[in-house]
Amino acid sequence: MIRRAAVLFLAALLPVLAGAGQAGAAGYRYWSFWERDGSAWTYATVGPSLARPADGDVQGFRFSVSEDSGDAAKPRGTADFDAICADTPAKDGTKRVALVLDFGTPADAPSGERPPAGRTACARVAEDATTAEALASVAKPLRYDSNALLCAIAGYPAKGCGEQVATGGRTSDGETSASGTERTGTETGAQDDGGSGPSVGLIGGAAVIVVLGAAALWQVRRRA
Repeated sequence: MIRRAAVLFLAALLPVLAGAGQAGAAGYRYWSFWERDGSAWTYATVGPSLARPADGDVQGFRFSVSEDSGDAAKPRGTADFDAICADTPAKDGTKRVALVLDFGTPADAPSGERPPAGRTACARVAEDATTAEALASVAKPLRYDSNALLCAIAGYPAKGCGEQVATGGRTSDGETSASGTERTGTETGAQDDGGSGPSVGLIGGAAVIVVLGAAALWQVRRRA
């Protein structure tokens, strides 16, 4: 009897503990930088201020929430150099770089903002120009933080830079969506319901199950 009661108690407690782990998942809202490799996007290994694309390269930027580069959402839309730069002829002493700008989904947008429609642009810049310079030539205003992290392209988003946020489920196309309350780097306590930390309701529920489970075990031992 005691063993059976213990098993039932743990069976009731495990889903609550599992929910607590899922509620603690967090990601960051930021512009990710991508390079086109043949017919696929690859996450860039250096920042746009260091990358120096060649004439004919295709590069992309995607605004989204992701936990790390492994699950970052890729740019959507046309990624063909000939199509993007069809109306920009070659010119001596310059290079052309095709840029794909994906402003993300409403689910990943900061509170009170709505993402602009995605677009492409063909930047014709000096032969030694960086990706950041190419981007600045076609998508101003850009905004950077004190650590040179790209915070906004074409003014989006209007504020914020790399905030930590709670992550929700996956969208229909497998991309991570955001939910809950934004957190700054100085916030370390538990959040309210909907935040990135365990919710008050979840913790309370777990406490109730623990108390009830302990009471059940005590009753079984008493009868035995």
